[in-house]
Amino acid sequence: MTQFNDREKAFEAKFQKDQELQFKVTARRNRLLGLWAAEQIGLDGQDAEAYAKDVVVSDFDEPGDDDVLRKVLGDLQGKGVDTDDAAVRKQMDILLEKAKQQLAGEV
Repeated sequence: MTQFNDREKAFEAKFQKDQELQFKVTARRNRLLGLWAAEQIGLDGQDAEAYAKDVVVSDFDEPGDDDVLRKVLGDLQGKGVDTDDAAVRKQMDILLEKAKQQLAGEV
């Protein structure tokens, strides 16, 4: 029975570690997306960093990426940037891979 308990604990630990990594990757992607969007609307320096933090926080509104997409797309279009849902989603995909690479390099 001890082997079974040890295996169960190992699976739980791996699951927890995987969930933490996924959270970090998504948060990093959202930060990078915020910096990208800030550049598109003409923000730089501390203003760009503050906007990127707002994008990260917007992900806590609901599960999934739709809340982040709505925020960034709405802000971009509100500032007159010619973009659409597909373009922002494509950028999100690109930055997700970049976030994974950055975090893998930090480990």
